Amino acid sequence: MRVAVTGANGLLGGEAVAQLAGKHEVLALGRGPCRLPAGPFRWAEADLGDGRSLERALLDFRAEAVLHAGAHTDVDGCERDPEGAWRVNVGGTEQAARACRALRARLVAVSTDYVFDGRAGPYAEEDLPCPRGAYARTKLCGEEAALLIAPGAAVARVSVVYSGRPGAKATFATQIVEKLSRGEQVKAFDDQWVSPTLAASGAATCLELLLESDHAGVLHASGATVLDRVDFARRVARRFGLPEEIVGVPTASVKLPAPRPLRGGLRVDRACRLLRAAPIGVDEAIDRFHAEWQLRRA
Repeated sequence: MRVAVTGANGLLGGEAVAQLAGKHEVLALGRGPCRLPAGPFRWAEADLGDGRSLERALLDFRAEAVLHAGAHTDVDGCERDPEGAWRVNVGGTEQAARACRALRARLVAVSTDYVFDGRAGPYAEEDLPCPRGAYARTKLCGEEAALLIAPGAAVARVSVVYSGRPGAKATFATQIVEKLSRGEQVKAFDDQWVSPTLAASGAATCLELLLESDHAGVLHASGATVLDRVDFARRVARRFGLPEEIVGVPTASVKLPAPRPLRGGLRVDRACRLLRAAPIGVDEAIDRFHAEWQLRRA
């Protein structure tokens, strides 16, 4: 099958390419040069915000299935440049959806727990979104673009994605390990409840949804455990055998351009019922994160 993955230089997209390569004909798409290890896939540059290049690449490839993992994920950057956020998060999804409609291809668009305001989480798929900030608003509009334009499309929401894969970008989880390893203290928001998502697990869930399911509509594909960031940081520290020098601070103590959901997190009961590659609990995910991290030293 011809499968395309956008955002392939990112965490979830990169994992998806790694899991697909050698099993399908894969087109990996991203902005700028490819940062993935060499493998049996094709690379194409695509700017989600230019209104043209992604759709053209998907049509030329004659994609049969598309995992749209690309996005402008810098929450504060989106707040500073809402037009740019709209062009990428809504316009890029429109491009993917138009191509999938023309090709009669299956589309799964990756979204976020930020579509909720964080006042009453954890949230199920049927809960009403209430986005706050440019990133959240544009991601919700991107969800609507996918579902309206591409027949039978699905939206997979994730939360706080992280990876220990060599070459993967820095995240809250990797910063915990790096700072504690240097003997530094880690500050973590003690009033933010999230569903941390190991990229490899989230990618597996999204790919099963894409290739083996006809589920249409929203599905929560995050990690299966809802916890605050301090608890998450301490669990990472314990698994890595590092001192638990974790200090909890309130989100309001830091001046951030964009609002953050506080009582957030996603319920994943539906994904656990529907899929074999169901979301996993936080301790299993951290074990796998630790194993990924060891490969950096190999």
